[in-house]
Amino acid sequence: MDPDEIRRLRQVADQLADFAERLEDGWKVEIAEGQISFVMRSPSLPHGVNVRVLRRQIEAQTPHVFAINGTDAEDPVTGLSKVPDLMAIAEADLDHSQRKADSRRLLLVAEVVSPRNPNNDLREKLEDYPRMGVPVYVVVDPRNGSVTVHSEPKEGPDGLRYRSSIPYAFGEPVPAGQWTFDTADLVRYPSA
Repeated sequence: MDPDEIRRLRQVADQLADFAERLEDGWKVEIAEGQISFVMRSPSLPHGVNVRVLRRQIEAQTPHVFAINGTDAEDPVTGLSKVPDLMAIAEADLDHSQRKADSRRLLLVAEVVSPRNPNNDLREKLEDYPRMGVPVYVVVDPRNGSVTVHSEPKEGPDGLRYRSSIPYAFGEPVPAGQWTFDTADLVRYPSA
């Protein structure tokens, strides 16, 4: 490619990157071999560490339960679909013939709050997960070092919501469903 084509391609990529930065899912733009492509932005290291800390504890405390991350969960009743940071499901409830996990078979969902889009985990998923039949929703917030356990999904005058929400700080033991999480190894996001 000649330098002018590369410059034009870079300008277009920069404009697309500006647009992608505002998207909810946080896409990034890459250029390879003269082509522009969109790639989903990878979670940060603290995000990945926090998911792994919880995943190890779920599997250590309940060997008959799989802790799965990066996999779709879909509700056969409402049609809602999410990709939780982490979900726990009994091995006996896994249906290997399906592409997505049945959200009504999940025992717990955990999300690590994104610094770019916290409302997705703190509001939207807080409303959707009880509607999807998820009994326990754990929110890890590395921005402020907190963990909140939402449980007891029940109908009320404001609709189907979690009726119990208990906050904890990193370092405290956190009971959630059939687990107690040691949160001493959870990490906060670096300050800007």
